[in-house]
Amino acid sequence: MHNSQIIKQIILSFTESFREYRTDISGVILTPDRYLWLGSDETASLERLTLIEENKFAEHQQYKVADFLNLPASENEEIDIEGLAYTDYYLWLVGSHSYKRKKPKPDKSDQKNVSRLAKVEIESNRYILGRIPLIDGHLVASCQHPKDANLQLTSAKLEITKQGNLLMSALVSDPHLGGFIQAAIPGKDNGFDIEGLAIYQNRIFLGLRGPVLRGWAIVLEIELQNHSPGLMKLIPMGEGNKEYKKYFLWLNGLGIRDLCLDGEDLLILAGPTMDLDGPVQIYRWQNGVNPSENMLNYPQLVQEIPYGNRNDHAEGMTLFKDILGVPSLLVVYDSPADGRLIDDRSVTADIFPLS
Repeated sequence: MHNSQIIKQIILSFTESFREYRTDISGVILTPDRYLWLGSDETASLERLTLIEENKFAEHQQYKVADFLNLPASENEEIDIEGLAYTDYYLWLVGSHSYKRKKPKPDKSDQKNVSRLAKVEIESNRYILGRIPLIDGHLVASCQHPKDANLQLTSAKLEITKQGNLLMSALVSDPHLGGFIQAAIPGKDNGFDIEGLAIYQNRIFLGLRGPVLRGWAIVLEIELQNHSPGLMKLIPMGEGNKEYKKYFLWLNGLGIRDLCLDGEDLLILAGPTMDLDGPVQIYRWQNGVNPSENMLNYPQLVQEIPYGNRNDHAEGMTLFKDILGVPSLLVVYDSPADGRLIDDRSVTADIFPLS
């Protein structure tokens, strides 16, 4: 099934203070206790909503990431949260890990805007890949594992380095990705940009929006271990003791906007790498959690997602069967069209069938 049949719309209702950020939602995960967690690419906080009616999430609770993880920069600087995942009492989050090019602003002269387009910035909070214990719907800095008194759950992040973090340091000499990182190519210019996060057992899958290489999208796989309080490092896992594995996927030339685990399959939300509206498609990578390196992969197209004209950019998805009772996906949008904005604090998301 390739059509974009929407089963229904769901209302997401936030507090007044989050009003402007409801148009910047970029990550979403429904946890087993039926809370909906969201991340914005403009903040340094995580948002929790509760299902209060069959088609409405509300009772917005905000958690500042800086209360649980040491951020390299001020907590006023965005983390650019792009992906969320949940596994074994941990909520995981990933920033974009991308360089940022300044964009023209309507109140500036053409001359100023042309020089803005020459400015590329590094924002160190974007290099967060971390986990926070999640117990009974609340984030906590650390606690005992609910099912194993000998295990302590702790907040931790991948160690930050001059290059960004240990993953960026490992990738800087990669034959496919290193050139993009060394040249400081911004994410929106087909540069390095993480947007998808999925976790299977202890293996972490990162979906890249860019670079897309000659039409091929890339998924990275890493494993992490604690090496000092609050910090994690990469475990050697690939050929020749490499600290990551790399997979190439044909998504019709699109990059990855989100990843989502469905059993042992990986669902992929695919969209353009560059600043374009569409196409937007969902793919199923069968047995995607057990891939082989050095192979070309061809996930199967399962769903077209509608997109707008400079708006309605699908950025995040999560399985919704627990709420709806049938295989389905909740999809959230960045830059939602005006018709999605309800009152002054709510926005709609869409539910699609999942085949």
